[in-house]
Amino acid sequence: MTLSRRKMIFLVGGGAVLAAGGGFGYAATRTPQTAYLPWDRAGGYEDPRMRALSWALLAPNPHNRQPWLADLSEDGIITLHVDPDRLLPQTDPFNRQITIGLGCFLELLRMAAAEDGYRAEIALFPQGSSAVDLDMRPVARIALTPNAAIARDPLFALAPVRRSNKEPFDVNRTVAPEMLAQIGPPVRNGTRFGGTVDPAEVNEWRTLTHEALRIEVGTPHTFQESVDLFRIGRREVDANPDGIDFSGPMFEAMHLTGMFSREAAADPTSLAYKAGMDAVFANTDTAMGHVWLVTADNSRETQIATGADWLRVNLAATSLGLGFQPLSQALQEFPEMAEPYRLVHERLAPAGGTVQMLSRIGYGPVVANSPRWPLESRIMNA
Repeated sequence: MTLSRRKMIFLVGGGAVLAAGGGFGYAATRTPQTAYLPWDRAGGYEDPRMRALSWALLAPNPHNRQPWLADLSEDGIITLHVDPDRLLPQTDPFNRQITIGLGCFLELLRMAAAEDGYRAEIALFPQGSSAVDLDMRPVARIALTPNAAIARDPLFALAPVRRSNKEPFDVNRTVAPEMLAQIGPPVRNGTRFGGTVDPAEVNEWRTLTHEALRIEVGTPHTFQESVDLFRIGRREVDANPDGIDFSGPMFEAMHLTGMFSREAAADPTSLAYKAGMDAVFANTDTAMGHVWLVTADNSRETQIATGADWLRVNLAATSLGLGFQPLSQALQEFPEMAEPYRLVHERLAPAGGTVQMLSRIGYGPVVANSPRWPLESRIMNA
């Protein structure tokens, strides 16, 4: 029998924890101690480059890989590189999604610098780039110059509270059509914004995104990539504050009783696997609207521009109190995903182009922020 998320919480909270005694209960209530500190330390550095970077590392990025490295060896300059150990070769074989995440990073850096009275002049791929791979050539060279007259971006105020909401949305609370008219205008980097809250269309997107998620999870090599990035319990999250966070009382209890591990999560016959599938499908199946970005081409520069606009769309949705979660599975370019990929492009880009991002929106619970590596760990040659 497959247990729902709520029943699984009841089982763990009411059975295993009580049976284990007080010391176990104490362990199960512990939360990560250091993984969330970068959210509190944003902006708290003397060097203006470090101040901007401390905000930028809070940007959304695929699988929370945080694939950025910043070289500060040149005065007044930030040279951004990708960390080649933080790519997703199975689900993102051409590094398109990773590059979009770097675009989110650069846009938040630009906003933070402007808020601080600096103009960020960003030169992309100064030594060239490859359409297939990302390597250690610079992604961007950013020069910060003081400019007291630079315009502040009102969306920046939402950066500390922006989230990717991975909980089910309230299916009894609709999203008004006029919300879409407020999410789209912040797009300004050449992408085409679209969206729907029409119930019939939303149901079609629920079906498509559910199937795409089923394919990703049902394909061993792509699902294993996610499983390898599971961080289970506070100690793992503090030790590696990236990847997919499973912390909090429920997961501490399941981990300590042996009910949840990477091995169990990868086993389709296990209780943990089945309960996990119920939970993730509850997300696709409770979408109350969908938004997307489409581009005319798919160059590295365009992928960076997509990331900048995607961050802006996310912040705009946050300003309206909307939950927001990317559903990128149908846009992934591994062979088993070919049919959902074709259907999405047939629908959203019939005349050509690339559907770069797709997200569900709706009203959901307040969720915690995601773990982050400390800024100092992301700096080269300081």
